[in-house]
Amino acid sequence: MSLQNISRRDWLKSGALTLGGLALLPQFTFGEMPKANLKIDRNGDFLYSPFFKEYIHKPLLKKEALRAKLNANENPYGPSSKALEAFKGAAELGNRYAWRELFDLIEKIAHKEGVAPENIMMGPGSSDLLEKIGIVLFLNGGNVVSADPSYMSLIRVAEATGATWKGVPLKDDWSHDLAGMEKAINSDTKLVYICNPNNPTGSITDSKKLLDFCSRVSEKVPIFIDEAYLEFLPKQDQQSMVSLIKEGKNVIIARTFSKIHGMAGLRIGYIVAQPDTLDQVQKITRGGMGISYPTIYAASASMDDAEFLAMSYHKNTEAKEFVYNSLDKMGKTYVKSSTSFILFPIEMEGKSFLKKMSDQGVGVRSFEIMNQNWCRVSMGTLEEMKIFINTLQKVIG
Repeated sequence: MSLQNISRRDWLKSGALTLGGLALLPQFTFGEMPKANLKIDRNGDFLYSPFFKEYIHKPLLKKEALRAKLNANENPYGPSSKALEAFKGAAELGNRYAWRELFDLIEKIAHKEGVAPENIMMGPGSSDLLEKIGIVLFLNGGNVVSADPSYMSLIRVAEATGATWKGVPLKDDWSHDLAGMEKAINSDTKLVYICNPNNPTGSITDSKKLLDFCSRVSEKVPIFIDEAYLEFLPKQDQQSMVSLIKEGKNVIIARTFSKIHGMAGLRIGYIVAQPDTLDQVQKITRGGMGISYPTIYAASASMDDAEFLAMSYHKNTEAKEFVYNSLDKMGKTYVKSSTSFILFPIEMEGKSFLKKMSDQGVGVRSFEIMNQNWCRVSMGTLEEMKIFINTLQKVIG
């Protein structure tokens, strides 16, 4: 199926409305959900773009009936024991603000990334920082260019602030269409957003091509590179764009402790950018204010726990290989993943699919992309993936 031969006009838009937040879904508990400027169709599904919508099913199961929660790209093995020990040890100091301790962590991260502390801004998860950038850069309008489909948090907040979105369809191999994105830039473009590896597809864009693109195009417009899933790549393939910071390029790189570190619920992440970019944010809002005292200690300890990080990578890879092999045996295709989830097509209407999976205690995500229904399943433990495959076989055969 070609990603480029489908017209946006083919998308059925009837019945769409806009919601500010999730007021109509008070018990909706999926992670990673952009909560600004949501467009919801008459069936209660989220319309991200003419190419991309998400099916929504609010499960009626009690939490204890959920056999495998595989819908939010959470690391089932974290936080590491060292991070937990550090968190518990610092909890009694939770009555204090942690500015000095946060600066210690910033210095540690700056050393790891090979930049100055002035290039680092912390936040309660990288999504918080994506959204801050979306607010600050688009207070006076403009447009943001990104892939379609991609992670929508920054895009939706930018639109709610006053931006317009120029989505460029992914290429047939699911990589970013860098030439198309460059062509989409005009005098009103204030940011290019690139999620690499990409969510929700799990696909990767060649690092050498991306490095060249970011180096050249950042001379015209800022580029935000979201690297939340970078550490799920083999070490030799983990090509961050952070080296461009030392070259003075106008790029912003986001990293998080939510994925490989298994700290999604503890909320901590950071961006690396030029000091004047961070100054723009600081004029309006503060980075780091929402991070708890013990979370800072947990993050620092997790950075030092190489054994846990290696285990998380290998267990994630093992789970993916199991799912690949199982899908192969079922005669199903899938998008080769560089992340902690796998996207594959399903021959069933997405909402019905979610309900059938949920009724058997398995939580996943379902999308319509390019008029095709897809399942996105997060990698859990091997036992959870066996539950998922057994359930999938019952649901779709």
